[in-house]
Amino acid sequence: MSIIASSNWVGQTDPGILIKAGYEFSIEVFQPTTVVLLLGIHPSREHLLMKYDAIETYPEAPGDHFIDTYGNRCSRFRLEPGTTVFRSVGLVRDSGLPDFKQFGARQHPVAELPPDVLPFLYGSRYCDTDLLANDAWNLFGWTTPGFSRVQTICDWVNANVQFGYQFARNTRTASETFQERRGVCRDFAHLSIALCRAMNIPARYVNGYLGDIAIEPNPSPMDFNAWFEAYLDGRWHLFDARHNQPRVGRIPIAKGRDAADVAMITTFGPHILKSFEVWTEQVA
Repeated sequence: MSIIASSNWVGQTDPGILIKAGYEFSIEVFQPTTVVLLLGIHPSREHLLMKYDAIETYPEAPGDHFIDTYGNRCSRFRLEPGTTVFRSVGLVRDSGLPDFKQFGARQHPVAELPPDVLPFLYGSRYCDTDLLANDAWNLFGWTTPGFSRVQTICDWVNANVQFGYQFARNTRTASETFQERRGVCRDFAHLSIALCRAMNIPARYVNGYLGDIAIEPNPSPMDFNAWFEAYLDGRWHLFDARHNQPRVGRIPIAKGRDAADVAMITTFGPHILKSFEVWTEQVA
């Protein structure tokens, strides 16, 4: 077994609820292969970890960890032929409150945006803004700029795109979701992001844990989730077109322009995913 953990982690003792979040999956490779994981709880929440979400591997695999261009925690392992199991369990302190919403947050003119925010206005691999610009302005040009405009986009996506795990397709772009009107949570996020960018609102993709906390349990197997953030009033604001209501216990893992920037598992060689399990539950 090998464990990758940050050397400067300090536990947190703030009040609130305690969430157990983690995963276990196994992959088989047929030759020495490097794999990069973006599965560590995001640094913005790292100080709230009561138990650090170190990555364990069976059998032991040498590796290292680093922070990528977008500020995400990454781990790189070198696997020998055969099956390797990856496992991580963290305990995260959370406020227990629903997602915060700043109604009335204003939209910035593009000329006022910080330079490091500008890349989140451009088209990207899955957010083909150029193909949606006319539709975006036709649909949302009448809305009040700012929070209200982003929320109206979420309302439209939620009402017009059918969710279903059977609709998952890892190559689907935002414009294809717009045409097909179906998808999974990442498609809801990509379409919302592309429509926001078309309206000159910077938006970025987020993936993470979102368990059935303070809601009726969903009988479907637990999986990672996707939502997005829009830049308004000098900071990033959370939006979720898939659920389209404030939720409790949301834990971000990685943030980027779209899913291509935050691929959770990247193998540099052929592989087979043998098993996959995710859990997120309130334990205190």
